[in-house]
Amino acid sequence: MSQGSNNSYKEAGVDVEAGYRSVELMKKHVQSTYTEGVVSDIGGFGGLFAPNLAGIKEPILVSGTDGVGTKLKLAFTLDKHDTIGQDCVAMCVNDIICSGARPLFFLDYLAMSKNIPEKVSEIVKGVADGCKLAGCALIGGETAEMPGFYSEGEYDLAGFAVGVVDKSKIISPDNINVGDKVIGLASSGVHSNGFSLIRKIFSEDSLKGSILGIGGTLLTPTRIYVKPVLDLLSHVEVKGIANITGGGFYENLPRMLKDGFGVKIFKRSFITPYIFKLIQANGNIPEDDMYSTFNMGIGMAIIVNNSVKDFDAVHYILNGYGIKSWIIGEITEGNKEVTIV
Repeated sequence: MSQGSNNSYKEAGVDVEAGYRSVELMKKHVQSTYTEGVVSDIGGFGGLFAPNLAGIKEPILVSGTDGVGTKLKLAFTLDKHDTIGQDCVAMCVNDIICSGARPLFFLDYLAMSKNIPEKVSEIVKGVADGCKLAGCALIGGETAEMPGFYSEGEYDLAGFAVGVVDKSKIISPDNINVGDKVIGLASSGVHSNGFSLIRKIFSEDSLKGSILGIGGTLLTPTRIYVKPVLDLLSHVEVKGIANITGGGFYENLPRMLKDGFGVKIFKRSFITPYIFKLIQANGNIPEDDMYSTFNMGIGMAIIVNNSVKDFDAVHYILNGYGIKSWIIGEITEGNKEVTIV
């Protein structure tokens, strides 16, 4: 492919040649995610994917889209850009797994004030890492250079995922009963929500410096639960799944319930990482607000039967993925209320 020069556009702040170089640098990261369904290669106008539907009688496509949010500001502060892409993938695939869907492919959108190919490559590496953790392919995306729109050195990152599930295996709350148990899957930290509040609590200066400090802890990428949850679904009857993201416990747990049921959570049943206690203390935040904003150490919750056999199976499978888990609550009668005691 020939690549002409465009000095006029470059003088306006858009470096087309930097765009070409970005594509070359990111190519190895993108191609490292390719699964057997990928038909197209990087550089086309659209990403082509041929899904393997063997064993699926009624395929249902499930899609999810999200961005990283103001956690990006922390990446700017620490000038560390190679993990933030995993957050972007996680925010999408962790949603679609709640339906029982297996992610097939992912596309990203990266917009910035100035295209710095090496930085773009770092960001896309994080996206690729996330895709590999989710078992899906990065088959396309868009990199937009928008001078004057974003502050110098800043960018935005968003994306979407598409997955598939057999209609008969869609996670449905229809079989939920009072007394069923809620199992919490440990988060890797704060994940990717609540950062507008965090940035109000901690000054930029306090977040700078060593990646081993507070800033580095907060930048820990969002855990991707796809593979362990798919494994659980093949061994245990899972009646509901909730991704604990923006809105914390109070907003997300009701989304896996049906009318007439509520959930009681026992806050002393699981380990809340120290970073949340630090946020609460420094911000003087009421406990209810913490559970309304953050995951508090539980990145995902699932509903299973009140069965020791199921508990043992869940814990055993999750341990194999290095994920701690606890029985954190139970299903009650109610109108989708969340009670934390």
